Amino acid sequence: MQRKKSSPLLGKVLKKIAPKIGARVILEPRWNIVGQIIFKRGRKRYFRYSSLDLNPLGASEISNDKDYANFFMKRLGYPTVPGEAFFSPQWAEAIGSRRTFQAAYRYARKLGFPVVVKPNSGSQGRGVTLVYNKKEFYSALREIFLRDRVVLVQKPVLGNDYRVVVLNDKVISAYQRIPLNVIGDGVCTIRQLLLVKQRSFEASSRDTQLKLNDQRISKKLARQRLFMRSIPAKGRQVFLLDNANLSTGGDSIDVTREIHPDFKKIAVALTKDMGLRLCGVDLMVRGDIRQLPATYWILEINAAPGLDHYAKSGKAQEKIVEDLYLQVLKSME
Repeated sequence: MQRKKSSPLLGKVLKKIAPKIGARVILEPRWNIVGQIIFKRGRKRYFRYSSLDLNPLGASEISNDKDYANFFMKRLGYPTVPGEAFFSPQWAEAIGSRRTFQAAYRYARKLGFPVVVKPNSGSQGRGVTLVYNKKEFYSALREIFLRDRVVLVQKPVLGNDYRVVVLNDKVISAYQRIPLNVIGDGVCTIRQLLLVKQRSFEASSRDTQLKLNDQRISKKLARQRLFMRSIPAKGRQVFLLDNANLSTGGDSIDVTREIHPDFKKIAVALTKDMGLRLCGVDLMVRGDIRQLPATYWILEINAAPGLDHYAKSGKAQEKIVEDLYLQVLKSME
């Protein structure tokens, strides 16, 4: 059986902090991605990748299905991104649905291009694409249907992208996510600046791998009349992706201490309403999360928020993640 390459951050963190509460962690030695936590009274808990024995199974499964999660969040009164789900040709035929390629395109036209298309499952921004015409739309759907049988077609919402991590009744961390970008120096090409960025990731032990051949990057550049060989002026910031996931090279700005109390209440209430104890709430805010909420949308929720890239963005963030998982261990015990 093949295994995905995965950062063993969670296992390492748990092994480091477990002794603080008299617990110990046993990692499967070959891959270091699954483990057993043994608490001092003998209770055993388990984890795999970033999933822990903390959230209920049903609630976790719903949160992993973006369409179902949106249904319940919208019904509960939370502002979700306008959109609909459509099916691959094989799945549409199997379940007798008319939500086909053609129906998806008609819906995209109704929304008006550009539209966002994304896989219904998965994480880390894989397959999330902003498309501007029919050709790009069909190409993006074909790519998504290689990995997922359900695609979401959504209206783009603009603002600042944030992730708020909640544990039980408390916001543990909050940070703004900035899409992959480079800052021109008037000398280096965009490709060279990306390679410098990749080396900086490696120097900080961040395992993000920039995909220079990602078609989304070339299309994003083309719309700015730029190419990989272009040399941006000194100080010019060039964005290369529309999604702001840290796993695709995005940057983070910590706002844990500055987040407005009302946004904290929203994130905590949503986590409870969706039946979760640990949750990453992704928000698009038209404005600043430090201010009183006005216009915002719930992008999605994550029952197993991966914090690897965030933890490796600085010493303060590393400490926040360790403190978070120490609280998680106490909750699991």
